[in-house]
Amino acid sequence: MSDLQIRNLRPDEIALAVDWAAAEGWNPGLADAACFAIPDALGFFVGEIDGEPVATVSCVNYDDRFAFLGFYIVRERFRGAGHGLRLWNAAIAHAGARVIGLDGVVAQQDNYRKSGFQLAYANIRHGGVVTVRPKPSAEVVALDKIPFAIVEADDVTVFPARRSAFLRAWINTPGHVGRALLRDGKLAAWGVIRPCRTGYKIGPLVADDRAAAEAVVQALLENAGGGEVFLDVPAVNREAIALAASFGLKPVFETARMYTGPIAPLRIDRVFGVTSFELG
Repeated sequence: MSDLQIRNLRPDEIALAVDWAAAEGWNPGLADAACFAIPDALGFFVGEIDGEPVATVSCVNYDDRFAFLGFYIVRERFRGAGHGLRLWNAAIAHAGARVIGLDGVVAQQDNYRKSGFQLAYANIRHGGVVTVRPKPSAEVVALDKIPFAIVEADDVTVFPARRSAFLRAWINTPGHVGRALLRDGKLAAWGVIRPCRTGYKIGPLVADDRAAAEAVVQALLENAGGGEVFLDVPAVNREAIALAASFGLKPVFETARMYTGPIAPLRIDRVFGVTSFELG
C-alpha cells in the first residue's frame, strides 16, 4: 500500500471533513465549514494515499494555552492500518504544549485516555420535534443588539479560551439566528440556532438559570419551522437536562468531554447548550 501523505486542509476544503462527519451521523450545520476555518487556518489535517483522502482530524489552537480536537475520522475501508494514528499524532503535535479538549464518542474513549485525556463530564445530545409552542418574551432581543464585548466576556466564563473571531462569525453567519435575554439591563442568557443537515441545533446556549435559558429557547424556536431541534447538554447540568426534556427532546447519543490537563474553572452550570462537538 502506498504511503500516507499528511497535509493541511485549505479553508475551502474543510467541507470534506464536515461531509464525513455528516455521514457518521454528527449532523453538522449547513455553514459550519466556513465558521470552523476561522480560529486556526492550520488546524485541519487530511491523510491521503495516492491523492485520495482517507482520514481527517482537526486540532484548532484557540490561543497559546488551549486547543480543541475533532473530526477524527478514518474512512472505513482504510481502518486498521495505522493511518488514523499517524494523523492523530500530527494533530497533537500541532497543539504543542497546549491543553487539548475533545468530545469523544463512547467507542473511542479508552483510546483517548491512552493519549492522556481525562474525563471531565459527559455531554448528551437531545433531539426531536419540540412539543411546546414558542412563546417569545418581550425581554428577549436579537443577539446582535448586544455589544459584542459583553457577549465575548460572558463566553469566557463557559469556554476555556477567548474565541472572538469564531464567536463573531458564528453569531453573524447568514442563517444563524441569535437571541439574548436582558434582566435589569444585564445579559442573563443568550444563544444561537442554526440550520443543520437535519433540523436545527441550538448552541451555544448560556444562561444564569433555567428560566432565562427557556426564554431564549422559546425565541429561537420561532426560527425552527416546526422541524427537529437538537440541543447538546452537559450531563452535570441537571437544570439543562430538565430544560431539554421540558421541550420534548430526548437523548440521542452522548460524548465525553475530555482534557489533557487543567483548564481555568468554568461555569458549566450556565452551559445549557454546547456550541459544537467538533470545536467545543
